[in-house]
Amino acid sequence: MSVLFKVNNLKFCYPKNDADTLKGISFDVEAGKIFGLLGPSGAGKSTTQKILIKLLTDYRGEIIYRDRNLRTYDKSYYEEIGVGFEMPVHFNKLTARENMKYFASLYQKNIDYLALMKRLNLDDAIDTEVGKYSKGMKVRLNFVRAMLNDPCVLFLDEPTAGIDPANARIIKDVILEFKKQGRTVFISTHLMSDVEQLCDEVIFMTAGRVGEKARPRDLKIKYGKRRVTVEYHKGSELSHQEFPLDGLGRNSSFLDLIGRTEIETIHSGETSMEEIFIQVTGENHE
Repeated sequence: MSVLFKVNNLKFCYPKNDADTLKGISFDVEAGKIFGLLGPSGAGKSTTQKILIKLLTDYRGEIIYRDRNLRTYDKSYYEEIGVGFEMPVHFNKLTARENMKYFASLYQKNIDYLALMKRLNLDDAIDTEVGKYSKGMKVRLNFVRAMLNDPCVLFLDEPTAGIDPANARIIKDVILEFKKQGRTVFISTHLMSDVEQLCDEVIFMTAGRVGEKARPRDLKIKYGKRRVTVEYHKGSELSHQEFPLDGLGRNSSFLDLIGRTEIETIHSGETSMEEIFIQVTGENHE
């Protein structure tokens, strides 16, 4: 895969601040991957995304997009990207159809947004004023808006927050289909289940700096305990016993236990992404 974005020593300071919010971060993003930008509130994730979508321009350092400096792109850049902000922004007195028709008119090309709205179970509310939508409906409509121009790159901030599991699954399916088309996705989220299900690679940000960068699977292996826990019935009670994962197939105690008892569960000591988040950033993500 080719590198789509190359970020070199990126620094940014908001006008009223004395210290930099971004303190020299660097990372690469490959084309056709889903890239997670993780970290506690105030880590600099939103600032980084705002720079990458050219909402903030007074930064130091360098961003290369498609082998060109991002500063050299004009407004045509917005034809290539789709953005889903964390807080949905719509015209509340217009219907969903009217909202999408207006926003679609700002781009040279469009998807069939009515079809996507129906897929996201908004078909019964297409001609309803958005001001009457629930939070979850607005988030789903916000996702449709991000997809309007058939972008090459998606920037999504908490794309499934506040959505029921069934509709969240649909959004994740659409994101994965988008990736299969060779397109690229940036996701910033506090929902670690989304990270596990979607992201090919993640970086953790803390206090304006980039920490660990890895695949979620590699992180789970690195921070996980190489132990296996067996829960089994001992008379009327449920007991458990731990065994080292290494050499498990030759461990006589393990083989004896599973051969002579009624097993309830067997699971490895895999660390959750929530636990990894806390270990890497030193903070709880809630």
